[in-house]
Amino acid sequence: MSLFDRWFRRDPAPPPVAGDLKRALEQAQRRFERFFDIAPVGILLLDRAGTVTETNLAMTRMLGMPGGGLAGKRLIELLEPKGAGELVTALAEIQDGAERAEPFEVRLVGDGRNVVVQLFARRAGVEIDGREGGAGLILHAVDLTEQKNLETQFAQSQKMQAVGQLAGGIAHDFNNLLTAMIGFCDLLLLRHKPGDPSFGDIMQIKQSANRAANLVRQLLAFSRQQTLQPRVIDVTDVLAELSHLLRRLIGENIDLDLVHGRELGLVKVDQGQLEQVLINLVVNARDAMPTGGRLQVRTSNLETAHSQLKGLDEMPPGRWVTIQVSDTGIGIGRENLTRIFEPFFSTKEVGAGTGLGLSTVYGIVRQTGGYVQVDSQLGHGARFTIYLPRHADTVTAEPAPAEAAEARSQADLTGAGGILLVEDEDAVRTFSARALRNKGYKVWEANSGENALEIFEQEQAQIDLVVTDVIMPNMDGPTMARRVREVNREIKVIFISGYTEDRFRQHLDIDAGTHFLAKPFSLKQLAGKVKEVMTGEIDS
Repeated sequence: MSLFDRWFRRDPAPPPVAGDLKRALEQAQRRFERFFDIAPVGILLLDRAGTVTETNLAMTRMLGMPGGGLAGKRLIELLEPKGAGELVTALAEIQDGAERAEPFEVRLVGDGRNVVVQLFARRAGVEIDGREGGAGLILHAVDLTEQKNLETQFAQSQKMQAVGQLAGGIAHDFNNLLTAMIGFCDLLLLRHKPGDPSFGDIMQIKQSANRAANLVRQLLAFSRQQTLQPRVIDVTDVLAELSHLLRRLIGENIDLDLVHGRELGLVKVDQGQLEQVLINLVVNARDAMPTGGRLQVRTSNLETAHSQLKGLDEMPPGRWVTIQVSDTGIGIGRENLTRIFEPFFSTKEVGAGTGLGLSTVYGIVRQTGGYVQVDSQLGHGARFTIYLPRHADTVTAEPAPAEAAEARSQADLTGAGGILLVEDEDAVRTFSARALRNKGYKVWEANSGENALEIFEQEQAQIDLVVTDVIMPNMDGPTMARRVREVNREIKVIFISGYTEDRFRQHLDIDAGTHFLAKPFSLKQLAGKVKEVMTGEIDS
C-alpha cells in the first residue's frame, strides 16, 4: 500500500482488538498527563461545588506548593478575600452556561505567596448523546506577578523622576531668593555690629534663611542635583567620629551596636552628606523604637558577580562597601515599602516629620553612585542597607579639608581688578555687585548673556574675571562664557548656580580656568571665591 493510500484511503480500517484498544487508551492517557503537567500555564479542574479536583505542576509551583496539596481545597480558599465573592458569582454563571471571552485578573493566595494571575474559565462539562456527561469548570491561570511588579516599579520610577524634576526646579528658584536674603543680611551686618539693637533681628533673619537653605539642599539631594564635594574616606573613621553624636541622638533606652567590617574598603563620597544619611537613618530607627530597643550599624565589603535589583534600581556587578542600619522597632508595612523614599511621604503622625529624611538618603546615595535597599515587616524591625562603590585599594584616604568658612572669616578678602557680573535675578545681582565693590573690585553688571557680551566688547581690556549665572533666558552662562573665551582665552570664569556643577560641566568645553560657586552663598563665600580665583591660589 502506498503512502498516499495509508494516509488518505477512506476505506474503513479493521476494528482494533481489545488489547490494542487498551494500549492506545493508556498511551493517550500518558500523553495527556504529560501535556497537562508540562503546560506553562497553571490549570485547575473544579467540580460543581467549586472544589479543586486536579491541578498541574505549574499551578502548584505558582502557589508555592510544588508537592501538591491543592486537591480537595475549595477555590474560594485560594482567593484573596477582596473581590473573591464577585469572582465566585461570575464562575457560577459560566458553569450554568454563560459565555465569557475576556479573562479575570485575580490574586491567589498560596503557601505564604500572593500571586496575581490572569484567569480564563470554561465549562468542563461534556455532552454525550444529548445529555451532560460531566460538570464543573476548567481554569487556566497565567502568572502576572512579575509583570505587575515591573509595572509598579516603572510607575513609581516615573513618579519619582517627575517629583525630582519639580523639586529641582523649586530649589533653583528658592536658591536665588535665599542668596539675596543671606547676602543683604551680610551687608546689613557690616553696619550693625554686635551690641547694636538691630543686630539680633538681622541674625534671626539670616539664621532662618540658612534653615531654609538646608531644606532646599534636601530637595536637591532627593532630585540628585545637589552640589557634592567627594573625597576618598574610610567609613570606619567616619562612624568612629560620629558615634558620640549618634548615641546622644538615640537616647539611653536604645542600645547602639557598631560592628566594623575587617579590612573595609575606601569610598569616594561627600563626608558631610554621608553623615547626613547615617543621622537620618538613625533618627528614623529611634522613632520606630519609642519604648527602647537595639540599633545596629554594621559595615562590610561585598563583591557581586551579577546585577541585582535594589528597590526600584538595578545594581550592576562590582565591588561595594555596605553600611547596614537595622533596628528592633515597629517595622514598615508592606504597602508603604515602595513609597518610603518619596518626598513628603511619612508614616509618622501629622506634624511629627517632614517626609524628607528618607528621600534625602535616597538622593544622596544615588548621586554618589550607590544604592539603597530596605527590608522590613510590621513588628519585626527594619533594615536599611547602603551600597557604595568601593574605591581603588591602592588609594589612601584623603585628609578632611579645612573649614573654609572659618578660614575666610579670618582672611583679608579685599582685592583689585575688574569683574563682569552676569545675573538675571535682580536681587542676587545687586547684592553681589555691592559686596564685590565693597571689597575693592570694579564691577560691571549685566542682566543677560547678550548684555554681557556687549559690555565685554567695550571693556574687555579692564575685565579680569567673569562671574556668571548658569541658567539664564535666551543665552545661558556657558554659551556666553564660550563667546568671551573666543576673544580672550586666558580670562577666568566663575559659574554660580543653584544646580549641581555636574549638571552643566559635562556640556562645557572650556574647563580650564573655570570655577563653580553654589547658591545660596554668603558675602564671605563670594568674596573668598573671587579672591582665590583672582590670585590663583586654588586649582581649577
